[in-house]
Amino acid sequence: MKKFLTLLAVLSAAIIFASCASTMVQRVSTDTVTDLSGRWNDTDSQLVAEQMVKEALEFPWLNKFLKAQGRNPRIIVGTISNKTDEHIDTDVFRKSIERELIKSGTIDFVASKDERSEVRDERSDQQDYSSDDTKKNFKGEAAADYMLKGEVSSVVDQISGKKAVFYQVDMNLIDMQSNSIVWPGQKQIKKIIDRPGVGF
Repeated sequence: MKKFLTLLAVLSAAIIFASCASTMVQRVSTDTVTDLSGRWNDTDSQLVAEQMVKEALEFPWLNKFLKAQGRNPRIIVGTISNKTDEHIDTDVFRKSIERELIKSGTIDFVASKDERSEVRDERSDQQDYSSDDTKKNFKGEAAADYMLKGEVSSVVDQISGKKAVFYQVDMNLIDMQSNSIVWPGQKQIKKIIDRPGVGF
């Protein structure tokens, strides 16, 4: 029994040592495509955001607005729903879209509902604690002209060690005054994941 316990301890130590010894970390550029699991990832989020914003800004609504109003339109990104069967951090995707919109130079951006709430709390504190010449007044916010909303959905087809995943992202840019959709955007990604000898 003693020999068995000693052997078990040695084997356990060897397994732990081997697992620690095999861990390797490599730093890569953040724009490197890393598709390890085949699931939705940061590359998908960034590429779809770039493509969708580019298409949205090429639609007629933007020129119509610029001619009618003589200023950049203000946009807020609303809810982006995850309707897939996997975990997708839609906040990362939303931030990618916000960054692409701001980068275009043709859009003014309105903070999200949560961000506005925090700013309003700070503005409220300023009324009591800041000097009159520096505090910011209530009811001076710039309202959004449009809201961008959307969803990510997927269709999965699989057999033994092979799986096909089809992602579809649907986005609508909605006029805040009329509720009319001025841009319906859609992008798809299809991935084939092949793991011979491994079932999903």
